[in-house]
Amino acid sequence: MQRISSRRNPLVNQYRDVARGKNSNLLLLDGAHLVSAALAANIRVRQIVVSADALDRPDVRAIVDLIDTRQTAIAAAPASVVSAMSPVRQPSGVVAIAERPSWRDEDLFPSVAPLVVIAAEIQDPGNIGAITRVAEAGGANGVIAAGASADPFGWKALRGSMGSALRLPIAVQKNAYLAVDNARKHGCEVIAAMPNGGVSLFELRLTGAVAILVGGEGGGLAAELAAAADVRVSIPMKHPVESLNTAVAAGLLVYEACRQRRKGFTAGR
Repeated sequence: MQRISSRRNPLVNQYRDVARGKNSNLLLLDGAHLVSAALAANIRVRQIVVSADALDRPDVRAIVDLIDTRQTAIAAAPASVVSAMSPVRQPSGVVAIAERPSWRDEDLFPSVAPLVVIAAEIQDPGNIGAITRVAEAGGANGVIAAGASADPFGWKALRGSMGSALRLPIAVQKNAYLAVDNARKHGCEVIAAMPNGGVSLFELRLTGAVAILVGGEGGGLAAELAAAADVRVSIPMKHPVESLNTAVAAGLLVYEACRQRRKGFTAGR
């Protein structure tokens, strides 16, 4: 195992560059949970650095034992050096660089009743991560980060997803209208989430091929983008609440779709 003793080691700058998004093909993973999730998802982990005082932790030792050193370089370093490699305020003692997963359209849109979330203009990476997490939990087939959304593979979004971004098919489409068009080409009915004025969530059938379109913090979906959808839906809320966090809204819609897809569902029940 390689030993690193100084913050001046070239690896430190390499990790910092990946954290800043300077290499779009690589991910920075902080924490044993994310590193383990990447390994379990067969994502290529190129390099791992472990804090010397964390080597005896069971979760870290399990990672070290799994590593194939022919594929993954591993190094130990003082906690201060590992801290310099990670942008996290309280680093966990293990950081890694992994290759970014790539997915095909067929992965996001399977042949039978796909359910995808189009997250448009979600600028908070934590929200992108939370949307990805709830999409996987609720049984969606994938997430599309559209428009000026934060990078779903940035370190903050990865932490927010708790590993879901390493397993769930994710695409990035800088033009939200093209994301909508592509979903429709794959047979999806595009359902735009609106704070008010749409069909009640509990009156809408979501059993077919569906793309759930949610907007960013504050302003929500742009009027033109919402108009491009097939249906506009609103989640009933008790006065005086006017809106929900975008990840919460996405979660409610995904889970309602999941509920409806159970055998015997009838709209309005």
